[in-house]
Amino acid sequence: MARIQRALVSCFDKTGVAEFCKEISSLGIEIVSTGGTARSLQQAGIPVTGISHVTGFPEMLDGRVKTLHPRIHAGLLARRDKPEHLAQLAEHGIVPIGLVVCNLYPFSDTVAKSDVTEAEAVEMIDIGGPCMIRAAAKSFAAVTVITHPSQYATVLRELRGNDGDTTLPTRRRLALAAFAHTSAYDAAIVGYLSL
Repeated sequence: MARIQRALVSCFDKTGVAEFCKEISSLGIEIVSTGGTARSLQQAGIPVTGISHVTGFPEMLDGRVKTLHPRIHAGLLARRDKPEHLAQLAEHGIVPIGLVVCNLYPFSDTVAKSDVTEAEAVEMIDIGGPCMIRAAAKSFAAVTVITHPSQYATVLRELRGNDGDTTLPTRRRLALAAFAHTSAYDAAIVGYLSL
């Protein structure tokens, strides 16, 4: 595989994300980020490309729409082994995304509060995050997906030891964890709405 050129970082839980991004930036990986994550990385002095710069479209609807865009999902879903996919990316000026770092709005923590309203719960249903995570996990042949800060050390070790890429067994293992994460997330939403 080729070394990772671009990472997409969008985290509610920002534990360790600045340190991780500082390391991947030093390896020459461009960091694209959203809203509060981008601001926290900029404050830490880490070079960041805002998501709107990539999509050419502003974040809107109070942040409900940020990453749901062909320039993001084509960069995640393009198969690197299909020349026609790569040609389409090139035709539209889309850089492949080789790393996604994303964790989701804390739905379960929110609905665990005794005084939570349904409107508050609904606002904690993440849409863009699961889409990015699932797209990255589907593309584990070429894309690395991180859904928990505990995975940072493993990925950094591999990036340093494999000329800026991760191994297929690690990507597959992380994809499995990602699908388990989004499945549990959806199950929590189903449980809440079934009450």
